[in-house]
Amino acid sequence: MSAGLDYRRVERWLIVLIAVHSYVVGFFLLFLTRWGVTFGGWDNVTTLFFPRQAGIFHVVIATGYLIEYFRYRGVVLMVSAKFTAVVFLFGMMAVGDAPWAVPLSAIGDGLMGIVVLWIHRKAVAQG
Repeated sequence: MSAGLDYRRVERWLIVLIAVHSYVVGFFLLFLTRWGVTFGGWDNVTTLFFPRQAGIFHVVIATGYLIEYFRYRGVVLMVSAKFTAVVFLFGMMAVGDAPWAVPLSAIGDGLMGIVVLWIHRKAVAQG
């Protein structure tokens, strides 16, 4: 290997950090639900079922990211989830259901997806 950046190692850390991010979001939605949705900009949440459902979704998808990556070295699930999230979040902004957390999440998910795809291609090319 040349003396350049080890993209395989960068990719591994990136996948783990993004999964940890999803676990943290899931934790807040599952266990600190009312605080989490209020912090995100929603008020008057009458039922906590759907925010908690979003929380367990984050836990499941983060686990899927790690399984796919460490078993197959794949990132299809992560890139697909990030792309889908961006479309959904911008769609919610278009219909006006968008406190501050929505555009920030759309930008963050989009950047995560683009960076993962770029680093993954570099890592595959590196061997």
